[in-house]
Parts: sequence; structure tokens; C-alpha cells
Amino acid sequence: MGNQQRPTGRTAATPDGSAVIGILMLETQFPRILGDIGHPDSWSFPVRYSIVNNATAAQAIKHDAAELVPAFIHAAKSLVDEGVSALTTSCGFLSLAQQELSAAVNVPVACSALMQVPWVNAMLPPGLQTGVLTIDKSSLSTTHLAAAGVPINTPIGGVDSKGLFATTILQDSPTWDPEVCRQENVAAAIQLRKDHPDIGAIVLECTNMVPYAPSIHRATGLPVYSIHTLVRWLHSGLSPQSF
Repeated sequence: MGNQQRPTGRTAATPDGSAVIGILMLETQFPRILGDIGHPDSWSFPVRYSIVNNATAAQAIKHDAAELVPAFIHAAKSLVDEGVSALTTSCGFLSLAQQELSAAVNVPVACSALMQVPWVNAMLPPGLQTGVLTIDKSSLSTTHLAAAGVPINTPIGGVDSKGLFATTILQDSPTWDPEVCRQENVAAAIQLRKDHPDIGAIVLECTNMVPYAPSIHRATGLPVYSIHTLVRWLHSGLSPQSF
């Protein structure tokens, strides 16, 4: 299964006192391979995890993620009390929690990789726009997009709903084949670009897609942004580099 690790509650302390990012995790058992938000070694700075009990991937994606907000607020406040400097979540569909989580704590909150779409659009040449790749195209609604400031006409592509990647996550299977999942993600990205030739970059909605970002970039030739790029940016402002 490759290099994978279940998230723990540890803080990866660093000698320079770098800011700690709090990560609010869905309660899952599917593999967290290197690159996934839930693998501690995916990060070059300290992180602290909190698993939100009974918050499943299926609940966040297929049902009303807003129902999970009270539990996420409780976990967020606990992480802030433990000293984290900012918060993020492990599912792009939790853009629906952005406003309420931000109002509940006194640290920066970045709930969803989708927040980057307006930023990337602003950087692209005229005539190009950002495309979004999601785990579930049928469930990613205009409400999710609007909550993250994403233009409603943004091109959306999704992985095969019956493929290994989507079914493993939504059914919370404890095993999968990372190579098959990589192939499915790459195929979906290629199809997204084929369907929308005016795409100039891709934002990965799903935090579990991050390990496949390099392959997606190579296959499409496009810049690829994800929860990993968002949280790295977030941390860079909290612990500015010394020169």
C-alpha cells in the first residue's frame, strides 16, 4: 500500500517555533498515503489533527455537510485552545462550514481548496479560466461553489463515480490500490481539459487527490492547486521566511 499513516493528535514541534496548523479530519479508515492531508509527513511544518466523530466522507459529500458544522466548531475550538495558529479541514465540500467556522474562532480558517479558484482566475491570461476536479461531480452544487467564492460557471470535472478512488472514499474501505487511483484521477483531469479547452489551471476539490497532483500536472501541462498549496500558503503568512 506504500507509505501511509493514520492521523494522530500529535503536534510536530519544530525548534524554530513554526506556527501549528490545525486540521479538522473526517472520521475515516481509508488509507492516508503520503501527500494526503491526513498523513503527517505530507507537511513540512507542524500540524495537529482532530478527528470529528461521526463526520463521515459520505455525510460531507452525499448529504448535507451543514449538519456537521456544530461538531466541527466544537473540534475547532478545542484545537485553538491547544494553540494552533490556523485551521483547515479534510474535505473540499466543507466550504459550507467556512462562514460559521470563521465566526466561531479567532484564528484564520481555510475550509476548502475551492477558495483558490478566484485567486487562480485572477492570475490566468485573458480567455482562460480555472477548472475544478472533484470526487463527486453530481454532489458539488452551486451552493458549495458560492460558499468558496467560486464563479458558478466554473468548469467541473469528476472522477468515475464507480471507480476505485470514489468508492473507496465514499464507502470508507480500508484498502485500495494507489496506482489505479492515480490513473483514475489523471483520466478525469484529461477529460476535464478535453471538455473545456479554455482551462488554464486545475484546482483539486478533494484533499485525497493531492498525491496525484504531479501526475495530473504532467498529463495536462496545467498548473495544479490543492488543499496542499492552500495550507502551505496559509502557513507561510503565519511563519514568514527569514532572509
